[in-house]
Amino acid sequence: QVQLAESGGGLVQAGGSLRLSCAASGRTFSNYDMGWFRQAPGKEREFVAAIRWSGASTYYANSVKGRFTISRDTAKDTVYLQMNSLEPEDTAGYYCAARPRVFSAQTMSNIRQYDYWGQGTQVTVSS
Repeated sequence: QVQLAESGGGLVQAGGSLRLSCAASGRTFSNYDMGWFRQAPGKEREFVAAIRWSGASTYYANSVKGRFTISRDTAKDTVYLQMNSLEPEDTAGYYCAARPRVFSAQTMSNIRQYDYWGQGTQVTVSS
C-alpha cells in the first residue's frame, strides 16, 4: 500500500501561483511513477502532469504545458506541482496518484494504470 496526502490548494486570483505537495508513505517511493490529475464539477477526472520514477522525464497535458511544473524529491518522498499563470479554467480538485514503474512511459496519462490515490486538494481560481 502507498498512502498519498495532498496539500497546498486554496483560492487564488487569475494569474497567480500555487504549489501543491503530495507526501507519500508506505512502499518505496522510487518504485512508482507519480501523476497529478484534476476533476472539475460535472466533469471527468483528467490528466494534468506526471513524472517518471527516476525523475528523468516529465509529461504534461497540453492545457497546462508551459504553466505547470511537476517535480519530485526522493529524500522527502514528495511530489510537487508548481502552478503558475493560473486561469479560472484550472479550478478543480487536484489529486496525486502513483502507478508501478513497470508501465511504459508512453502511457503516463492513462488514469487506469494508477493504483493509489490521495484524497485531493481544492484549487479555486477567481477571475
